[in-house]
Amino acid sequence: MGFNCGIVGLPNVGKSTIFNAMTAAKATASNYPFCTIEPNVGMVMVRDERLTKIAELVKPEKILPTAVEFVDIAGLVRGASSGEGLGNKFLGHIRSVDTIVHIVRCFVDDNVTHVDGRVDPKSDIETINTELLIADLEAIDRRIPKTEKTSKSPTAEGKAAKVELEALLAVKAHLGDGLPARLLDVEVLEALSELNLLTAKPVIYVANVGEDEILSGSDGSREVEEFAKAESAGFVMICGGIEAELAELEEAERVVFLEDMGIKESGIDLLAFEAHKLLGLITYFTAGVKEVRAWTVRGGAMAPEAAGVIHTDFEKGFIKAEVMGYDDYIECGSEAACKERGLLRIEGKEYTVKDGDIMHFRFAN
Repeated sequence: MGFNCGIVGLPNVGKSTIFNAMTAAKATASNYPFCTIEPNVGMVMVRDERLTKIAELVKPEKILPTAVEFVDIAGLVRGASSGEGLGNKFLGHIRSVDTIVHIVRCFVDDNVTHVDGRVDPKSDIETINTELLIADLEAIDRRIPKTEKTSKSPTAEGKAAKVELEALLAVKAHLGDGLPARLLDVEVLEALSELNLLTAKPVIYVANVGEDEILSGSDGSREVEEFAKAESAGFVMICGGIEAELAELEEAERVVFLEDMGIKESGIDLLAFEAHKLLGLITYFTAGVKEVRAWTVRGGAMAPEAAGVIHTDFEKGFIKAEVMGYDDYIECGSEAACKERGLLRIEGKEYTVKDGDIMHFRFAN
């Protein structure tokens, strides 16, 4: 199951620098606005300590982590919803992603220009969010006349249109108060799912701080964190400069570098974890001598759906799943030991997959 995150923000907030650190795709990072025009796309392997521990026991030929796709979208500016700075094109790119990663500049560097001439995290956030709100309001205003006309019909289509019209008017009033659609009830958003509203997408606010602020944070990062909490959005603090250095290191050097900095986890790892959590995703594992692999599935998925992530034939012909809990597997040390202690379970189609499950599927060809 793949999902992607669109990286947005004003020009020169560190989007491409952070993207370069995350991925093998080397996006251009320069000190002028609109350096990125067409979105750059890259895959980020999600570091998971559980995968490493399982592999230490199995000693497979290959270890395959799950991945997150990140899309580096060009910087938006005030007036983007009206076409400023190629805004309409960039807003279209945002519609195609599952979640928004909003990079907010909190670092001060006279050598890196700011599009508004000063570093003001809250103002920067409001600039981007206003453009997304305006774009959504315009989409709703275009939809209302047609829906209103259809709602007057006594047919089933007319009844459905009445429900949609109520949702459209509710969202319009909500957006008019300057609030994002994602704060509305799920039922309202589901009624308007075809519109793919920008402000309905989950958001992670990323405070990009200076190297000397990564442990303590800054006034700017705390301002961003408070803003995120008020919206029930995700929040991560990152230093783009540190992540850029980490990206150049081998794994052993990377571990030492983090320890020397007093950092437990890199900002990129925290961001990948936050994206999983915000989207309601979980990870299960398959373990064998050929490979130990992590798979991503939505929380609440049944066993056949999880099997389908590996291959659609697994879901169609699903018979059963052999399941071991992660903690049980690590404690026992092997699948055979789990079986001996009765900790390997046989589950059917109604089984709800749990985060960390180690699974083998049986299916009919």
